[in-house]
Amino acid sequence: MKTAVYETFRQPLTIQNLPDPTPEAHGVVIEVRATGLCRSDWHGWMGHDPDITPPHVPGHELAGVIVALGKDVTRWQVGDAVTLPFVCGCGACPQCLSGNHQVCDHQFQPGFTHWGSFAEYVAIQQADINLVRLPEGLDFATAASLGCRFATSFRAMVDQGRVTAGQWVAVHGCGGVGLSAIMIANALGANVVGIDIDDDKLAFAREMGAAAVVNARRVGDVVTAVQDITHGGAHVSLDALGSPQTCFNSIANLRKRGKHIQVGLMVGDYRNTAVPMNKVIANELEILGSHGMQAFRYDAMLAMIQAGKLRPERLIGKHISLEESLQALVEMDTFAGVGITIIDSFG
Repeated sequence: MKTAVYETFRQPLTIQNLPDPTPEAHGVVIEVRATGLCRSDWHGWMGHDPDITPPHVPGHELAGVIVALGKDVTRWQVGDAVTLPFVCGCGACPQCLSGNHQVCDHQFQPGFTHWGSFAEYVAIQQADINLVRLPEGLDFATAASLGCRFATSFRAMVDQGRVTAGQWVAVHGCGGVGLSAIMIANALGANVVGIDIDDDKLAFAREMGAAAVVNARRVGDVVTAVQDITHGGAHVSLDALGSPQTCFNSIANLRKRGKHIQVGLMVGDYRNTAVPMNKVIANELEILGSHGMQAFRYDAMLAMIQAGKLRPERLIGKHISLEESLQALVEMDTFAGVGITIIDSFG
């Protein structure tokens, strides 16, 4: 199979032909029809993820067709069109038994713990627990775009933030995660403030449903700007980027008893960043993480998509080939472009 591989962290990727994978007894092999290019893939390439040992094939947002089954798989057949969360559960640990596959003690993550979907084929474990059937009419590119950023944002807004109509939601960073959160919060009836340093991304945030936007480079004090717009602070605030400044601002711009949700990865030097703990205590703030979403929760998200309340296809900014991904991945730290990039040409 054709794959995109890096042999060493922070060194150029190459296209290589590697043996096709075979399924484990509880797994499947999927022919990849589309896969997302995500900043988490860039973090992996940089060496920020301890689960990765080169040589490595990145890619964790995927959709495709099952081409091979393990002998113990009962729910799926060859030819089924599927997607999956980027965090897959083992089904047996205490977290999985409580329904929290997204924090499985023995999680399988294509593109991190195992080789991923920048390839023509990818092997997936525990298929009966982790696969999601694609509804009729949902194309592979849109399905792939759900796997990390959109699903994580859905859980952040719906399950973690419990966003309701009329609330103010602040979203710090208007990349793929942030734009997804804006669309979802708007569909839930919230009023959303999008924060970024790029006017094009802020204009797109308005198109996705933001009621107001803040250019952090121009206003100087983001916290005050958000508090002024929201008349006292956000009920829910999400750091979609993952930096000391956006994390701090997201907590500090909350109103009393507000919720901060961290989705943007805090890696490398950012692992132990400062937070305004005085405000957390005095204002009884909640600090929450959101790390993917269980496969069984996709039904709620897919129902909103099928009803037309969510339109994730609008977030796709660019379609590229596997060859083009070699350069696109290493340039993700430039934050160029608007929307989500999808790899859907593997020939």
